[in-house]
Amino acid sequence: SISIQVRINQSSSLSSSIIHVLFSVPRNYDPTLHPFEVPREYTRALNATKLERVFAKPFVGSLDGHRDGINCMAKHSKSLSILLSGSCDGELKLWDLPKRKCVRTIQAHDGFVRGICSRFCGTSFFTVGDDKTVKKWNMETPGYGEREEPLSTILGKAMFTGIDHHQKDATFATCGQTVDIWDEQRSSPVRSFSWGVDSFSCVRYNPVETELLASCASDRSIVLYDMREATPLKKVVMKLRSNTLCWNPMEAYFFTCSNEDYNLYTYDMRRLNAPVTVHMDHVSAVLDLDYSPTGREFVSASFDKTIRIFRKDGGHSREVYHTKRMQHVICVKWSADNKYILSGSDEMNIRLWKANASEKLGLLSPREKEAHNYNQKLKEKFQHHPQLRRIARHRHLPRDIYKQRRELKEMLGSRRRKEKNVIKHSKPGSVPVVAERQKHVVNVE
Repeated sequence: SISIQVRINQSSSLSSSIIHVLFSVPRNYDPTLHPFEVPREYTRALNATKLERVFAKPFVGSLDGHRDGINCMAKHSKSLSILLSGSCDGELKLWDLPKRKCVRTIQAHDGFVRGICSRFCGTSFFTVGDDKTVKKWNMETPGYGEREEPLSTILGKAMFTGIDHHQKDATFATCGQTVDIWDEQRSSPVRSFSWGVDSFSCVRYNPVETELLASCASDRSIVLYDMREATPLKKVVMKLRSNTLCWNPMEAYFFTCSNEDYNLYTYDMRRLNAPVTVHMDHVSAVLDLDYSPTGREFVSASFDKTIRIFRKDGGHSREVYHTKRMQHVICVKWSADNKYILSGSDEMNIRLWKANASEKLGLLSPREKEAHNYNQKLKEKFQHHPQLRRIARHRHLPRDIYKQRRELKEMLGSRRRKEKNVIKHSKPGSVPVVAERQKHVVNVE
């Protein structure tokens, strides 16, 4: 029996050495031995780019149940699976995203639900509406037989159009005729800001420098505030009105605003005389935007029935999402795990999209991960080759949007051509050359 055991051990060690010899691949990286390495890699990069466009299916699912258009949405501050949405008929819904079903419905306001925000600890949330009230609700579903009632209600003097909660303290900000700072324990605002403006449409706290906040006003201005100061800090007036704004969650000084002139503008709050980047591709007013948790990209929703994803320093979008049924997109959110995008539109639907259109959902095997990483590196290496760039950038658009883009391109080209002709046929120095970024800012106060 001992001799048999020795033979078995010898045979097993021999087989393992044979397997090691079979699967070990010795490589010599001398470039003279691989004369066609670059053409091979170019072909693989081209195939990877084509397959990425073949597998680009971004739509995941839709959440049905609202009886009127979606007007606002909010993410849960602690949970990835909960979404809050408010509609134009005053109805509020809580959604379970993994199951894609509504878990709770509240008749929150009379008229539009204008804004929703979750408390930083995730135990409650706040809503504002056309009925001049701010209501605080419990995040937990009431027990069997209990009535659905708010924890507290504040009646304001005028209609509220937006709300946002502080990242650390028990305070929140609302906007309407003024920007008000509230304490959760009081029924009157702690502080009110105004700068000769009729009304405000949006207010947002800075997620990094938590004492700073910004708002969009009806007089085409964006106003910055510091809660430690008695008066607003700065005000930049643009040519057209800004609808909403969003702070970069990773870079405290930068924020992006969506404008009525079809563009988005990224500003550095230290230098407001010109935007850092002008993001253009939409063909109608941009209504909402939200940053990814990494701060490298943001998503925008527009009246032209499309959603676009921009890099924070890119002038043009890297992706555009649209469907035949989707109407004017009113609100949009980027999930906290950086994988999904949620959009709410006029036709009573909330749609769930992938942030990366060709990403495979679910678990990946080690070989799939290695292949994906290898293909990504190849695409980065050959990204500036004309054929790869053309395939990677091409997107199919609805006919109306395609025609409007072509028309806008002709108008912009004509305007630039006229400016060049005026400068060329004028006295040298009499007509100043204005950069594209500086054309959109009227004044900074």
